[in-house]
Amino acid sequence: MKTKNEYIDSLATELKEWSAKIDLLIANSENATAEIKLRYIQDLNVLRAKELAAIEKIKELEEAGGDAWETVKETADKIWDDLRVGVAGAASKFK
Repeated sequence: MKTKNEYIDSLATELKEWSAKIDLLIANSENATAEIKLRYIQDLNVLRAKELAAIEKIKELEEAGGDAWETVKETADKIWDDLRVGVAGAASKFK
């Protein structure tokens, strides 16, 4: 089992990778037609919102002490799963 700091570090690393993928998807959407670009932007805005939730969850994890961090970790896992699926789905949709 990872320590609190190891867990936070791994989440931060994943978040940086996903953030870069979202940036790349946004850059690629610039070449799409107006109608498709609008759909891309809507989907990418949803991803950005999930990314912001993940950033907030990392802050919450850093501040959580003792046993409270285990509870926060459970919700972080759910947010990460949701973001992971969202980024993968967007990447496959925008190919």
